[in-house]
Amino acid sequence: MSYNFDEIIDRKNTNSLKYDFAVERGRPADILPLWVADMDFRTADCIVDRIKQDADLGIFGYSDGQEGYYQAVSGWYQTYFGWSVKKEWLIKTPGIVFAIAAAVRAFTEEGDGVLVQQPVYYPFTEVILDNNRKLVNNPLVLKNGHYEIDYEDFEEKIRSEKVKLFLLCSPHNPVGRVWTEEELKRLGTICKKHGVIVVSDEIHSDFIYEEYKHHIFTEVDSAFEEFTVLCTSPSKTFNLAGLQISNIFIPHKGNREKFQKAVNQTGYSQVNMLGLTACQAAYEGGRQWLDELKIYLKGNLDFVRSYLEEFLPEIKLIEPEGTYLIWLDFRALGLSEEELEDLIVNKAGLWLDSGAIFGKDGEGFERINMACPRVVLKEALDRLKNAVLEKSGKID
Repeated sequence: MSYNFDEIIDRKNTNSLKYDFAVERGRPADILPLWVADMDFRTADCIVDRIKQDADLGIFGYSDGQEGYYQAVSGWYQTYFGWSVKKEWLIKTPGIVFAIAAAVRAFTEEGDGVLVQQPVYYPFTEVILDNNRKLVNNPLVLKNGHYEIDYEDFEEKIRSEKVKLFLLCSPHNPVGRVWTEEELKRLGTICKKHGVIVVSDEIHSDFIYEEYKHHIFTEVDSAFEEFTVLCTSPSKTFNLAGLQISNIFIPHKGNREKFQKAVNQTGYSQVNMLGLTACQAAYEGGRQWLDELKIYLKGNLDFVRSYLEEFLPEIKLIEPEGTYLIWLDFRALGLSEEELEDLIVNKAGLWLDSGAIFGKDGEGFERINMACPRVVLKEALDRLKNAVLEKSGKID
């Protein structure tokens, strides 16, 4: 491959949230972090080169995307997803969580119900509660190692809790589901029936394993365009989270105007100049890097699966269909949440994302970011193995 994903890049003392803030967040200074969803890989050369060009100019003034930006973004989704977008649908924001918060304020009032499917990306819950809306949960159902949707509960919750907004995570973080066309059709049909606005977070849509296919929510049924806020970003795909750029598509004019007003009320206007540059460069020239990255990540997933089967059979991998985040079931160890946290942090020296932060339905699970060199992943699993063996008394 052209890119070396085995390269170890020292991110310490770079103001990295992942590597430089352990003590401030209550962890040991020497902990090995595999938590927050950014990657330990250098991004595509075409992105770095374009940013260098902008930096060499030495002027970092107010900026916005021109026609080339729109063509890069729309071309990416047309080429790889068969999705045709219109320029007027696009509103740029500094991130998808920012956009979700704007949607919550745009389409609901304080006290209104906002529905999620836990265990789910925890900022969904935070945004709902921080804006004084009512959190409504339609828990995903784990059957034989595979998460499914309880549609009866979904519709009942919408009716009984007077839900106005549904936050869809597609592909789902952290459980790794890539929703089928049929599943999305059923969700959308119920939301249409009850007048529920859907915010579809599709930030992980570029990370789908070969036997699966990501379906853009509004492509499942064109009628869904009337009530959907569709959230995309190159940040997870190309490791650009710190540049704060997302592309939000809202086909319905009235909904778009409501959303734009909510954004305006925050006082935010132009997005990050270098975020614009990076996004356009990524979508114009980053495909080879992404294709090679996905091969490497598939190798990491295969490594984790084999390692657990051989050395840690008590810990079950929930087989992911997409994303570079893996969801592990620790419940067979029979530990309380406090005991599991002690095992992970203090005994293994690992910083993972406790499943409990994704909702009560995540208790007993851990989320691991496997987007790192394989030698780092091996070290993490070795630490985990030794901690589990010591806990069970199999080693001193």
